[in-house]
Amino acid sequence: MAAVAAWLPFARAAAIGWVPITQNTYPPAPVTKEDRRNDKKIGINVSGRVFETWRSTLEKFPDTLLGSNEKEFFYDEETKEYFFDRDSEIFRHVLTYYRTGKLHYPRFECVQAFDEELAFFGIIPDIISDCCFEDYRDKKRENSERLMDDTATENEKTCPPDLVLRERMWRAFEMPNTSTAALVFYYVTGFFIAISVLANVADTIPCGEDPRTKLNINCGERYKSIFFCTDTACVIIFTAEYMMRLYAAPDRCRFMRSVMSVIDVVAILPYYIGLGLTDDNDDLSGAFVTLRVFRVFRIFKFSRHSQGLRILGYTLKSCASELGFLLFSLSMAIIIFATVMYYAEKNVIGTTFTSIPASFWYTIVTMTTLG
Repeated sequence: MAAVAAWLPFARAAAIGWVPITQNTYPPAPVTKEDRRNDKKIGINVSGRVFETWRSTLEKFPDTLLGSNEKEFFYDEETKEYFFDRDSEIFRHVLTYYRTGKLHYPRFECVQAFDEELAFFGIIPDIISDCCFEDYRDKKRENSERLMDDTATENEKTCPPDLVLRERMWRAFEMPNTSTAALVFYYVTGFFIAISVLANVADTIPCGEDPRTKLNINCGERYKSIFFCTDTACVIIFTAEYMMRLYAAPDRCRFMRSVMSVIDVVAILPYYIGLGLTDDNDDLSGAFVTLRVFRVFRIFKFSRHSQGLRILGYTLKSCASELGFLLFSLSMAIIIFATVMYYAEKNVIGTTFTSIPASFWYTIVTMTTLG
């Protein structure tokens, strides 16, 4: 009768038409005493905290520790319970997995400790529910990056004193905390990077009229010698840094092919090209003005001096597939709506949507700002 009474609210809901709006399946029917005759309640002591469950609950997953006969090695004859010297807080989530078949990640627990507990009980972390998998993956990635930094720091502290000059220089460039001189060079290069970026911006600020042509000129033309000396000093520092890094690199070919090495070359190349050009040739001068745009790449040199920027780069790299799918979806939507706009405005006199590519701009602006 108790089992029947438990189902009465659902029967009444069905009678008045509530059932069609329910989205989740009904919970399993309550288990009666007759069904528990062949079952057995067992106690699990986890570091002094006792959990009780049914043996059939654990046997649903025979490939795990608690679901197999291996748990008998932890049986205590005196207390008549299984004893595990493990983390009792994380074990709650382990036991929930046996009860419901869904594994949830405790957001505020250490991800490494969580993995160790799962490995002990023979549960693979790949079965974490979708509601928690993103948090688990992000924590896993952050923890691995932090461990890599810690390992590098430990290797730095335990480096033998008989390292050759190139190895010492490379460690100093990659890990400035190795010595005072490396730390000073680290801050000096960072200072000149900031000065170079600010000078590149200030170069374009209007500074009044030219008395001869009566046209507005920028500060770069009015104070040409000052900006040239500043740019020269910055390029000397950048060149010296690049040459020393190239000398100290363990694999010079790999270093020259790296992204940061290419950025270093592109940042200083316009200056040396400009030294060989004259103002007489308009074509070469115009090409040099275009080439000066690449000086903006110097701002990417800050990534050597900011751990946050490096983490951002690692994050973008790890999410490359998701970002690619987002761009692909956006491109499909742009093409679809641009096609609709073109054919809708095709016969309108004076329309600006003269082709499907001409409709791309309106579609992109609408989707990324208003849409």
